[in-house]
Amino acid sequence: MNYEEETFEKVAMLLAVIDLIECGLISENRIAYDHALNAAFNRHFNALTGHGKYSNPYVPFFYLRNNGFWHHHIKPGKADAYSSLSMSDLSSTIIECISFSYLDDELFELLTNGVVRELFKISLNKKIDNQMRAELLKVGSGWDWLECEAIVQDYFVMLSKEIGGIKYNKAEHRRRLMRRLNKRSEGSIEFKHQNISAVLIDMGQPYIQGYKPAFNYQQQLKSVVLAHIAAHESDIEHIAQIADVLIPEFPAQIDWATVLDPELPERICNIQEPKRQYLARKINYTERECNNRKLGKRGEAFVIEYERYRLEQAGRKDLAREVEWSSNEQGDGLGYDVRSFNHECDEELFIEVKTTNSGKYQPFFISENEVAFSKERERSYSLYRVYDFRQQARIYQLNGAVDRYVNLQPQSYRASFSG
Repeated sequence: MNYEEETFEKVAMLLAVIDLIECGLISENRIAYDHALNAAFNRHFNALTGHGKYSNPYVPFFYLRNNGFWHHHIKPGKADAYSSLSMSDLSSTIIECISFSYLDDELFELLTNGVVRELFKISLNKKIDNQMRAELLKVGSGWDWLECEAIVQDYFVMLSKEIGGIKYNKAEHRRRLMRRLNKRSEGSIEFKHQNISAVLIDMGQPYIQGYKPAFNYQQQLKSVVLAHIAAHESDIEHIAQIADVLIPEFPAQIDWATVLDPELPERICNIQEPKRQYLARKINYTERECNNRKLGKRGEAFVIEYERYRLEQAGRKDLAREVEWSSNEQGDGLGYDVRSFNHECDEELFIEVKTTNSGKYQPFFISENEVAFSKERERSYSLYRVYDFRQQARIYQLNGAVDRYVNLQPQSYRASFSG
């Protein structure tokens, strides 16, 4: 087999997969070696090479693994047989060894987008020119793919600077974007930035704090964000490492009088999309911060100092001296982290602390035990959300049962053999 035929085979297999995704025969990231795939492969192979040509679809089904994005799920007990497969016995043993193929999760997610599928098909057929690309990327009067790419790239430049503590000018970024976009207004650009914030929050990523999330975004924008993350994975990981390293003992020059933020996050309407089960989030900042004990402990210490300041300002130094770092002294599992006081009635106040380096809309993890405690002690409970901890730490308070303020989504379950 020559190089050109091998290339045609791989292209035909990819086009076949795209066809089956488009018609709904492939709805999750599992590519079965079956009649539908073989028929679509042969149709595309004949179109690429001319009628009369014949190839075995099992060849690209197997050897596409060498391209990095195509993977095989091996059947139990067949790892040795799979590792020794060769061209001579490929046709008779491939079905015995491989349950199915699957793509990189990001690639499969992108192929669920119609515009992306058309781009892939045209590119694979090598029939695209600038005019065709421009027409394809236009989506009515809305933002086209190239515009979304431009604003997403610029957003990540700003996000990287914000996480790294580097000052930047949002207005200047908007003005530069206006020269690259199709006569978009500053207001339109601002709102698209808010859409990107919402996409990132949904994906467990940090966002630019100055762009309050707007969740009524188009699926195409999510696809562009996903494509950017997939193409710049090392840069995204670098941002995560910066976020982990740059955790100060306390933010510099604290003005305790301005720490409390009385304005709670709004309950924003989120337009739910059909749930996708196949996308594995490689980097989830929300989960990463939850598991960062150093960040959590420093956030709790920050709240301890704030509570002592608050009580002293209220003329209750006696109560300030009794503020207790309960999770540090008694251990986790209490349902709260800090025991403080309501100075107006001399009653205990139980505080759960959740800390983030990101903005006030960043989701947080809370255990079933913590939620239950907030309900049982509703009159004497408060969740303190410490946000923007690295730059200018502030706190907002959710007083009483937590589920009055937030949407709770189950993340894990306790499994036991008792009824």
